[in-house]
Amino acid sequence: MKKKAITAIFLLCLSLSFAQLLQEKNNFTRQDSLRGSITPEREWWDLTYYHLDIEVKPDEKFISGKNTVQYKVLKPHNRIQIDLQSPLQIEKVIQNGKELSFTSEMNAHFINLVDQQEVNTINSLTLHYKGHPREAKRAPWDGGLSWKKDENGKHFVATSCQGLGASVWWPNKDHMYDEPDSMLISVTNPKGLTNVSNGRLRNLEENDDNTVTSHWFVSNPINNYGVNINIGDYTHFSETYNGEKGALDMDYWVLSDNLEIAKEHFKDAPKMMKAFEHWFGSYPFYEDSFKLVEVPYLGMEHQSSVTYGNQYKKGYLGNDLSGTGWGLKFDFIIIHEAGHEWFANNITYRDAADMWIHEGFTAYSENLFLDYYYGKEASADYVIGTRANIQNDRPLIGQYNVNNEGSSDMYYKGANMLHTLRQLIEDDGLWREILRGLNKEFYHQTVSSQQVEDYISKRTNKDLTSFFNQYLRDVRIPTLEYKMKDGKLNYRYTNIIKGFDMPIQVELDGYSHWLFPNSEWQVLKTPAKTFNIDRDFYIETKEI
Repeated sequence: MKKKAITAIFLLCLSLSFAQLLQEKNNFTRQDSLRGSITPEREWWDLTYYHLDIEVKPDEKFISGKNTVQYKVLKPHNRIQIDLQSPLQIEKVIQNGKELSFTSEMNAHFINLVDQQEVNTINSLTLHYKGHPREAKRAPWDGGLSWKKDENGKHFVATSCQGLGASVWWPNKDHMYDEPDSMLISVTNPKGLTNVSNGRLRNLEENDDNTVTSHWFVSNPINNYGVNINIGDYTHFSETYNGEKGALDMDYWVLSDNLEIAKEHFKDAPKMMKAFEHWFGSYPFYEDSFKLVEVPYLGMEHQSSVTYGNQYKKGYLGNDLSGTGWGLKFDFIIIHEAGHEWFANNITYRDAADMWIHEGFTAYSENLFLDYYYGKEASADYVIGTRANIQNDRPLIGQYNVNNEGSSDMYYKGANMLHTLRQLIEDDGLWREILRGLNKEFYHQTVSSQQVEDYISKRTNKDLTSFFNQYLRDVRIPTLEYKMKDGKLNYRYTNIIKGFDMPIQVELDGYSHWLFPNSEWQVLKTPAKTFNIDRDFYIETKEI
């Protein structure tokens, strides 16, 4: 397929992201604030544990059950915010055997607590709910429940809710800054179907009413959109990967008809693990295993339960998003979504405005996978090829406290920013240490963009403030204007923020040379007749 067509497919998908469904700056709603800010009813308590216990009725497209929320009291308060999106309804809330009253404002529910909330105590409440959850129209971009059937007419159900929020299908503290330390997911579904969720399967119960209940335990902190259920006619196979922290169970759950093709196609999974443990450090969830789970949509980075729907094709549904051919060397969904185990599930943004931390690093992981197996030139070809997908429509960082993502350019503009940064560091060993160091420094934490920026600046011993401000907070791509005449090279940057002075590597008559441009004209005496910018730097050029 031609590069323009491939780009169009990718941009169509990204154009449906939740960021572009939200209202623009100065036009946010009260609901945006309730969803995206750390309200007084959220900030006084710290999540410690969830037990989500639900029954899923595919014939009726119906969910009912309860979620027990355990928390530590940070300071006294008598109201707690829990989020659950319409048309789902909270039936009742119980704490210490007492039914509590609550008020609702759109999708936020404010529960009036009766018992005193003493600092440092661990309390819990149980939310009973039911209803027909929002059905995803085009998962995973618009989110909700996918109620599908496989080719044999059996139910094939899955959740996807990034951006829209986990509260689209279960009641929880629906803000990214706080995660439970662990979680139990109990799902009852019709007999003959299997539910696969995050973590490890503790036990499976057969009930008298022709249903089965699976209990999946997650022993690590987990972000709310990373929680998932997947129900289908699954069969299972597995392997053991000998990784940096020892033996890692890698489990694969696929539709029964796809067992043989999956056994061959999923060989990309251990290859992924080897490459990413090299670049990013040990897989962050050994205790919970690693799973690929087939679903009826493209895929998503659910923690330790990565969902897969790329039709057993290389590339992105059989297409190369870079237009270089290198994108057909791997299954895009396996590599990209599994890369999120490090950047999204291990290191998680505190606010949706900083989603570039997830998508920029993970898009960059695609070319690091190529680097590991095919070398630096191949990886450079790939990431540079993805520049054709960049629109430069909005900054990569969105508006804070209103659940607003930045531009979809966070994928490949983010990746090319990181690729450029690698060139500035001039030390691949240090660059690898930084990537691994991020996953160690912020292990199982939620972070801000500023924390990530400061960490990289400190480790490189460079002031990267203007670099990050240019690429993350401005839409312009630096342009190097130049002219060569009478043995002189005149050059300067335009389309830059104040103070931007990124060095760049160039070739003069084929010989490598560093330039240190800024907004002022500079002159280099040189007899060179030819001048080229190193392609690894994400800038534009203009000869005048």
